[in-house]
Amino acid sequence: MTARAGRMTARAGRLCRAVIPLAATLALVLSGCGLESSSGHFVHAESADGQRPLVGAKISVTSKSFSEGILLGKISATILQAAGADITDLTNAPGSMSSRQAMVSGAADVSWEYTGTIWVSYLKKTETISDSKELWTKVRDAERANGIDVLTPAPFNNTYAFAVTPEQKQQRNLRTLSDLFRLPPAQRSLCVDPEFQSRPDGLGRLLEKYEVPLGSGTPPNTVTTMDAGVIYSAVSGSTCLAGDVYATDGRIRKLGLQLLDDDRKFFLPYEGVPEVRSDALAKYPAIADVLAKVGKLLTNETMQELNGQIDIEGKDPSDVAVTWLRKVGLVR
Repeated sequence: MTARAGRMTARAGRLCRAVIPLAATLALVLSGCGLESSSGHFVHAESADGQRPLVGAKISVTSKSFSEGILLGKISATILQAAGADITDLTNAPGSMSSRQAMVSGAADVSWEYTGTIWVSYLKKTETISDSKELWTKVRDAERANGIDVLTPAPFNNTYAFAVTPEQKQQRNLRTLSDLFRLPPAQRSLCVDPEFQSRPDGLGRLLEKYEVPLGSGTPPNTVTTMDAGVIYSAVSGSTCLAGDVYATDGRIRKLGLQLLDDDRKFFLPYEGVPEVRSDALAKYPAIADVLAKVGKLLTNETMQELNGQIDIEGKDPSDVAVTWLRKVGLVR
């Protein structure tokens, strides 16, 4: 999921990266170049129940630089501050690995990750584990060696999925990927992004899993490669019957698309999980309880709606975060 496009970092962050050589140390990066939110702030709030179990705690929150990553960072920073913590906002970290290195080095205490990303990108595992609980358990156990505690997953899964319009779903009686791949090849036009088409666990393996090997049962003209961001409108406009998407993308909800069930469990789970430095959690155990309050409310539908407010409506992630936290009654 690290290839997912997100909001660009602030102008100062871009300029800073332009002048820092690749060999610059993480400490220099953390000194101020780019580790700043897209809005430069998070919204201070008070706990709705008046509880402040983190008074006196000093906690640094980091995140990746795409919309969902920034949003999750802002939600965490806001709810932890409302619980009494003194927050250092390191969200919107430049580059795909900066937030990870901040967590591993101890420069940051809290971040959100995805079980699939940790397993494949960080732990370098090649085994595909489709059972979400098993994957989380393995990731949790392995991350302890890195000084990181992986908390309970939220009920959203930003994995790959295939989307269709409601009209096509009803007309062709599509509920699952098996239903899609049972259609005659000429009727199942697919739109996929270049990464998904070329990656070893992408389109080719998917078609094999569903017993439709690419090259024997799927004419080349039934698969069209296009930019990931274009696929949503291509499916909505009937350029293709189905397209690969990210399951929590805001455009799914805004365009009224529907996801087909991966009934053969091909896709690796990418459940959202809060990660906390083990030393910080030992010092401030209330972090887990505070983050659990928001984690249990973050469903796929909620993430689609919140992501849509950022990517489609152009709202600031900080404002989206605090507005949602107010709406669900966690801050005031």
